[in-house]
Amino acid sequence: MILRSFVVTAFAVAIAGSARAQVPAQDAALTRLLAEAAAASPEVAQAHASVEAERARVSQAGALPDPSLSLGIQNDGFRRINIGTMDTSFFNIGITQPLFWPGKRGLREQVASLEVRRADARLGRAELDLEGRVRRAYLGLLLVRGQVELLTEQETLWTQAEQTARSRYEAGQVPQSDLLRAQLERARLQQRKWAQDSEVAVRLAELNRLRARPLEEPVPTPTRLADVPDPVVLPEVEAEKDAEARSPEVLLSSLGIEQSGRRVELAQKEKLPDFAVSAAIMPRGGLEPMWSLGLTVGLPIFSGRKQNRAVDENQQLRIGEQQGGEALLQILRLRTRERVSTLAALNRSNQHYRSQILVLSAAATRSTLTQYEVGRLPFAAELEALSGYVADRTSYLGSIADAQLIAIAQQEVSLDPVASLSAGGAGAMPGVSATAASTSAAATATPTSSAAATSPSRGGM
Repeated sequence: MILRSFVVTAFAVAIAGSARAQVPAQDAALTRLLAEAAAASPEVAQAHASVEAERARVSQAGALPDPSLSLGIQNDGFRRINIGTMDTSFFNIGITQPLFWPGKRGLREQVASLEVRRADARLGRAELDLEGRVRRAYLGLLLVRGQVELLTEQETLWTQAEQTARSRYEAGQVPQSDLLRAQLERARLQQRKWAQDSEVAVRLAELNRLRARPLEEPVPTPTRLADVPDPVVLPEVEAEKDAEARSPEVLLSSLGIEQSGRRVELAQKEKLPDFAVSAAIMPRGGLEPMWSLGLTVGLPIFSGRKQNRAVDENQQLRIGEQQGGEALLQILRLRTRERVSTLAALNRSNQHYRSQILVLSAAATRSTLTQYEVGRLPFAAELEALSGYVADRTSYLGSIADAQLIAIAQQEVSLDPVASLSAGGAGAMPGVSATAASTSAAATATPTSSAAATSPSRGGM
């Protein structure tokens, strides 16, 4: 029974891998989690509010200054009010309206409108961040549940190995140490069960926090990690174009360059004087009223220290935005190349697992167990074979998770470097694999602000 289960499992994995490479399936549970998280996320709601706030500033930027109302009285002498009796005694009612030089208001509106588009880009980054965190948390849950499933299978294998050792010990064919070693391995499995139960609870809490649900609420995972389709690897040039087209940071950078250009134009306009129009009427009681109309023009006599320096300042800021945008594109292209290359290698490795390693590992284990049962090999060989088979299965799960993490980072248009592959799926270990740990860290990381368009500090992996 134990031997047959190895062969059946290994060939089932190979056949399933071939089928899923041809027919990728959509995970309905993940789709639902993404929708719930998008509706409940305070980070996305905050970004939405920022967009609306910036939109409300556009009309303010292009509005005229408020007019001012002046009231006064002019009187001849101090003994009595002489309005209506003296020609130069009157009430004064005046209005002054400041005005900008033509073109300034339009440029200010354009600067504010570009800030709305920048806020929209930051909203896009918040949405991509949220999607990436949900996908990583869900992947972490799939990984841990896959490890739990493997641990259950491992317990069955060790139970059967213990039964074989007991039978041979009772027949006087092997020493008692064989039976004790099998029992020791079963006892160690219990520690791993406790650690993985804790890890499942952590994964559930991560997902439920993202969708604003009770942290302990169950999350079904109808898809097994081993059944997840291999990510599609785009050609490098196509992957770069896709990343540049979807990157919020690239959009922020291009908008920042355009906005800096408008600020330079506005700074140049600021060298031209603003002015104000004033009008007043002076009632004089029974005498005919007086009126006045005036124009006030600002004199930019200190433009050498103010307006000209403002032009220089904004020109340098525009140069900085341009250089930052170029650096951003270089980093984005580098990260995309890294991910494409690494993902292609991981896909080949996972296919090799399914077609060669897992099948051969099961066959080698079968051969070793058969020889132990007939007394041709010691129990140490059986122990090594079982441990090697479980390690191969564990490494396979970790490699699948690594590939999915890179695909998630590419979908997220991350600017972070690809994590070292040696960090994930490195053999059967008690508790959680390093890949699961890295998945957890990525899923729970607080999103950093993307307000700086040229800062290469965002991303998933």
